Amino acid sequence: MRNYLDEQLEVLNKEMIGMNGLCKQALEMAARALFEGDTTLAKEVKPISIGMDAKEKDIENLCLKLLLRQQPVARDLRQISAALKMITDIERIGDQAEDIADIILQMKGFTPDSSFPLKEMADAVIKMVKEGIEAYVHGNTELAQRVIDEDDIVDQYFYDIKQILINKIVEKHGEIEDTPDSHFILDLLMISKYFERIGDRATNIAEWVIFSVTGMHKESES
Repeated sequence: MRNYLDEQLEVLNKEMIGMNGLCKQALEMAARALFEGDTTLAKEVKPISIGMDAKEKDIENLCLKLLLRQQPVARDLRQISAALKMITDIERIGDQAEDIADIILQMKGFTPDSSFPLKEMADAVIKMVKEGIEAYVHGNTELAQRVIDEDDIVDQYFYDIKQILINKIVEKHGEIEDTPDSHFILDLLMISKYFERIGDRATNIAEWVIFSVTGMHKESES
């Protein structure tokens, strides 16, 4: 029975890596579409997000079967429980990448200029997601903690972008008219908010990586 459980845990690990790979692909594709003004590329994000939904259900079913039939203990139980929690955050990152892609389609080729640190924010978020995946694969708690710490950088980018956009609204005497330029301001605000949320999701993933290794989770410590 132990050999079978080990085999199924390895299957779970491979499924998680596959879902994480789709997550990274969707996010990188959305970011590239944004900065290149590529609406064709933006349209390719949705199918990946749909694929992630299917992966989430498959992994959830596998985890429930392991919990009900194999009676895992200690580290095994933590790995399965963490996977169940992580897939929710991974799936939502896919949803938010799709939301960003939807906004890009509405922007019709408009791209943010260098006055907005949106490229830096996107790069920082993608880095968090990549490192979160790597931390899971290798059970690396130090890398997971680095991801958690990096969320402060993303939050600062979000604050800076908000201030820039607020200043642009003030320049228009506090009025947002129904013009392409005004819509562009609101679009960038929404996109930056989605990136900020993705950073939060990556943080959640990192916290569950730490739990899977140590048995300690931030919520249980507070």
